[in-house]
Amino acid sequence: MTFEVAGEAYDRFMGRYSRPLAVRLADWLEVTAGQRAVDVGCGPGALTQPLAERLGADHVAAVDPSLPFVEACRQRLPGVDVRQGTAEALPYDDDSFDVAGSCLVVHFMQDPVAGLAEMVRVTRAGGWVGATVWDLAGRREPMAPIWAALAEVDPDHPGEGRFPAGASGELVRIFEGAGVREVEGTELAVSVTHPTFEEWWEPYLRGVGPVGEVIAGLGPARREQLRATCREQLGAGPFDVTAVAFAARGRA
Repeated sequence: MTFEVAGEAYDRFMGRYSRPLAVRLADWLEVTAGQRAVDVGCGPGALTQPLAERLGADHVAAVDPSLPFVEACRQRLPGVDVRQGTAEALPYDDDSFDVAGSCLVVHFMQDPVAGLAEMVRVTRAGGWVGATVWDLAGRREPMAPIWAALAEVDPDHPGEGRFPAGASGELVRIFEGAGVREVEGTELAVSVTHPTFEEWWEPYLRGVGPVGEVIAGLGPARREQLRATCREQLGAGPFDVTAVAFAARGRA
């Protein structure tokens, strides 16, 4: 699985869903002027942008292991302190921030408990630590139509339901295991209108994330079979895709 892709490719693939979700996460974390915040696993900047809009770029830091994402985030949000690094070893001092957020990243961390513990470490006592992960086990993620079609084309593929934090209650348990205090969970839903089937389908051909890698590995005939199955399910468009994420927050 790779995220060493251009920021624009990721935006077309997931940004259409992650940007509105990030705004909802920022709201839930009560991000307000005067705070300092860090976006852990920032990608091209879906959560970084609303943080910068609310706090000012000089009050926001962001970190991601993917150099293309780091470069894209820096270009889009000048003045934000964007660094290359991992959640498990954040390049910041203790108590550096008032808020730490991670949008759609926990399930990709090498060690989610260690990553959340690092977010606690760099957040001042009493500050919010929060994260989101799509409901992967319940098939309420944006990619659900693809995975449903893949179940017909490639029945042996396990999908993403096995990923950590992608089932009900798991994200809260990871937070508690990382030492986050006063943990609470909720669900955050976003709906996106796709004007045409092709507008929805094309980003999946860019090789981004687990589903992109699966599609890239299909031969032309099976890829066309997958496309035809999705087209039959969704229609020509316009159509809406509603996705639901688990969210958790707690105090450092």
